[in-house]
Amino acid sequence: MKKKLCTIIIMFALTLGVSSQQGQQPGQRFSPEQFEADLQAFITKEANLTPQEAAKFFPLYKEMQNKQRALFERQRQLATVKPTDEQGCLKSIKDRDALDLELKQVQQTYHLRFLEQLPASKVYDILKAEDRFHRRMMKNWGRTPQGGNRMPQGWGGTPQGGNRMPQGWGRGPQTWGRPPAWPQQQQ
Repeated sequence: MKKKLCTIIIMFALTLGVSSQQGQQPGQRFSPEQFEADLQAFITKEANLTPQEAAKFFPLYKEMQNKQRALFERQRQLATVKPTDEQGCLKSIKDRDALDLELKQVQQTYHLRFLEQLPASKVYDILKAEDRFHRRMMKNWGRTPQGGNRMPQGWGGTPQGGNRMPQGWGRGPQTWGRPPAWPQQQQ
């Protein structure tokens, strides 16, 4: 009887937990459409694009992203399985390098196409805005809507959401660019 009661209570608690998680998921789930909309709004604002400039730019930008995604997918496929022999490893390395070069070629081609539509200063501002947007998204990636951090302590930030410098990596100009003294290896 006690066992049945415990089982019923556990099942009830699990059911409540799952239903409450389902209610939270839309706010916490990644939405590609929302990401794209946020990216476009950020670029438009930061680069001061007019509606006409945005209408010229974003179709080309989306075209570039689609080509890049196809190459990223090929890179992902290469990285999923480690070849079993030296020849296979060599081929995989060469294929990855070729894909990196192809990605840069796509980027260069589209940057030139952007320059045909917009002034260089606008394209420059767009590229900077895109970088800033991606950096901010990565910085905020693990944070919960309540301002906390989903990652365990020490995995990319403090529980309060800030980034902690490693011990000894001071924040003043006297320590910029210099890591702390590493302990000497004992032989």
